Amino acid sequence: MASQSTPTVDRTAVLDRLDSVTDPELDRSIVELGYIDELCVGPAVFVRFTLPTAWCSPAFAWMMAVDIRDTVSELPGVERVTVRLADHMHDEEITNGVNEGRPFDAVFEDATEGVEAVRATLDAKARLARQYRAVEALLAAGLDPEQIVGLRWTDVTFDPETERAAITTGGVVVYAPLLPLTEYVDKARETGVLLDPDDRLFVTPEGIPIAPEAFERVHHRTRSAKTNMTGQGAVCEALQDARYGRDDPIGQ
Repeated sequence: MASQSTPTVDRTAVLDRLDSVTDPELDRSIVELGYIDELCVGPAVFVRFTLPTAWCSPAFAWMMAVDIRDTVSELPGVERVTVRLADHMHDEEITNGVNEGRPFDAVFEDATEGVEAVRATLDAKARLARQYRAVEALLAAGLDPEQIVGLRWTDVTFDPETERAAITTGGVVVYAPLLPLTEYVDKARETGVLLDPDDRLFVTPEGIPIAPEAFERVHHRTRSAKTNMTGQGAVCEALQDARYGRDDPIGQ
């Protein structure tokens, strides 16, 4: 029987996977944020990352470490992934716990909330921020609030080639930028807001359809989520630059 060669692990593919991992508090890529400071690629992949401060939430750091491990492990040819968190007050506990496959609450026995509950809360905030950006894109495209709250998932068609989304409402097709809508749909699916093609595209923070008269109130709440994330992101970037001052982060 002919031997099968082990697939070559491609550095670009690893970086693409890392780019899909987000800081859960900011809903932004850890590659974009410059968190990755060492990457060794082969059948055994090593990823070292640092956060803006030594006291960033252990739960947030844990989520990023687990997501790095899990998404890179899915690549063909990868036999082992080792993740190291550096310069953090709990770097050894998180590094060892994640690499050993231990659960968060076994490492942090005094934690008052499980890591999945924290993830769900942050995902819900991210969904609201993405909803704000998607709705703003639709308003800019000419849709009015009543049309927007009436949209269903099946009313939107995505065209990556033209980088546009076609929105059908009242027998008319309107075009909007692709990215805000695809990013929103991805998070809405992930959080269980969109499960069926006939589901309402946008809902309240509580997950119920938006009445036309409630549009402004809900939009204001989503804007607050987006503003909070944007502001926190600016603070984290400033802290990261002040702490490390990297001119050429990995992946940038």
